[in-house]
Amino acid sequence: MALWAALLWKCWIHLTLLLIQVSLPEVTASCHILRCNSDFVAATLDLGSSSSGSGGGAAGGGAAAVSRQAANAGYCSALRSYAMCTKRLSRACRGDLAYHSAVQGIEDLLIQHRCPRVGPTAQPRAPPAETLSGDTCLYERSFFSREGQTPEYLHCSVFGDPHIRTFNNDFHTCAVPGAWPLIDNEYLYVQATSSPARGGMYATVLTKITIIFKNWRQCIDQQLYQAELDNVPAAFADGSMWSGEWRGHRSLTVRSLNPGRHAEIRAVHVGTVLVVRQSGRSLGLSVLSPRGVVEAFRPEQDLQLCVWGCPPSQRLNTLHPPPSDPLMSTAISAEDHCAALLPARDVYYQACVFDLIASGDLNSSMAAVSALQDAQTMIPDREGVHLLLVGSAGHTRPHLTLLLLLLSILGTLSRP
Repeated sequence: MALWAALLWKCWIHLTLLLIQVSLPEVTASCHILRCNSDFVAATLDLGSSSSGSGGGAAGGGAAAVSRQAANAGYCSALRSYAMCTKRLSRACRGDLAYHSAVQGIEDLLIQHRCPRVGPTAQPRAPPAETLSGDTCLYERSFFSREGQTPEYLHCSVFGDPHIRTFNNDFHTCAVPGAWPLIDNEYLYVQATSSPARGGMYATVLTKITIIFKNWRQCIDQQLYQAELDNVPAAFADGSMWSGEWRGHRSLTVRSLNPGRHAEIRAVHVGTVLVVRQSGRSLGLSVLSPRGVVEAFRPEQDLQLCVWGCPPSQRLNTLHPPPSDPLMSTAISAEDHCAALLPARDVYYQACVFDLIASGDLNSSMAAVSALQDAQTMIPDREGVHLLLVGSAGHTRPHLTLLLLLLSILGTLSRP
């Protein structure tokens, strides 16, 4: 019994060290302190100089004093807004020198201007008035009329256990149980819920996808779409199949090629296409959206898996193909199965192998196949469809097959 306990403890130590190694953060989260800075500058542009407007006589002096007091109150409001903006970025900007300099500068200015810590904040500057035209609710036409060219489109997909291909063409395999925002900008909010897979010891899968199209001018009122495992409706939550109409054009439409397991939502007012589908026992989402829509978010909207990938602490690294070893038969079978379904040894192939080993379900391989098909449809550049597992520093990330097999071995050893 003592020998068995010692062996189990030794395996646990080695496995823990390996888990720590593969879960180390690769990059820091994005810090958008410059947006806080620019908002503060914009909020103080119209305040004017506290010394301006002085006039002669008691009446002029009194008016100048009131003007200076109002300007200082406005400046304090802008400083409080600046402080709130930096507070929202505290997690994403941890360790950023520009961020910490801004925080210290705000503290100094609050003291210098004798600003109360609590009080009104500056209102955001209103955008310039825009003339509504016949193309207002047709994003691509409106963009072309302004810019003289078609917009640049970006692609994101989330599928399997779950794997994320970001708008920036980064690829992550994530340990993100629960609900996480995929997209959160001025036009739409998309959330995915990940749950433990049925029959899988460590696997998680997407089981629910929620999409909120936000109210936008005369184009649409807020609209909700929800899909769950075994229920991918070809309609919005209110039962409608389209929403919003502008001069003969419908802003939002839903259609299905496979009712109950597939839905395609077109949002022409933001030039965006979203495809929700069920593959095997998991949901997947593919998105095509213009860069201008993707990047239309505020600093506090700093958690979007489709923009930055999953948080560094939640990322799992993928492994090289395993060496020849009798213990690797499961991994080798998974690789053979995925190679027969997928044309290239790219991220979709690696995701397929990962999902097969993690779940033990052959149907799980279809998540990667469907995601690749969506990418081929949405990405016009055929060479850009396939991604290789190369990290930001140009080093290939390790494959997770070995880690999964070690987890399986540990599970076997821990059984009485």
